[in-house]
Amino acid sequence: MQSRTPDTGPADAASEGPLSAQLAFAVVGARRRAQRDGDRQVDTAHLLHTLLEADPTTSRAFDGGPAQVARLLGYLVQRTIGYGLRWRGTVEGTRLPPATGDGGVPRWSPAAATAMEGARARARARGADLVEGLDLLAALTRDRRCRAVHVLRRAGVDPDALTARLDDLFDLER
Repeated sequence: MQSRTPDTGPADAASEGPLSAQLAFAVVGARRRAQRDGDRQVDTAHLLHTLLEADPTTSRAFDGGPAQVARLLGYLVQRTIGYGLRWRGTVEGTRLPPATGDGGVPRWSPAAATAMEGARARARARGADLVEGLDLLAALTRDRRCRAVHVLRRAGVDPDALTARLDDLFDLER
């Protein structure tokens, strides 16, 4: 089934490079979540949220197991009812007003676009044809100022330890 969410054009960080089915589903889900929540940009917390829901391999990367993933999802769900409301009306990583694509479709925040680029670079470094959810998770953990890392810390996840575990998983140099 094709998504009815239109492409956001050049600012669409997910349009380049082949994604695994789970990651493609997460990317589409992040865009839909941002639009449904009235956010004008897809940020790294949107990506983390849908990645945890769409990719079981990514969820298994957390050393705290299902309880830790449930706690993470709890914080991410709360974003629209209180937690994270201070992010509304801002672009992740800047103080500039957010831009939207045609028809009010959310565009990527600079941090989310950088994370997608990092995920593609990680997949290339490991010689993979497809960008996987673990590639994106590793890219998200590297940006210590992004919203996804803020949520990880809040839920008791050590981003440095998670990054190291993900690097070891693929024997990539840190």
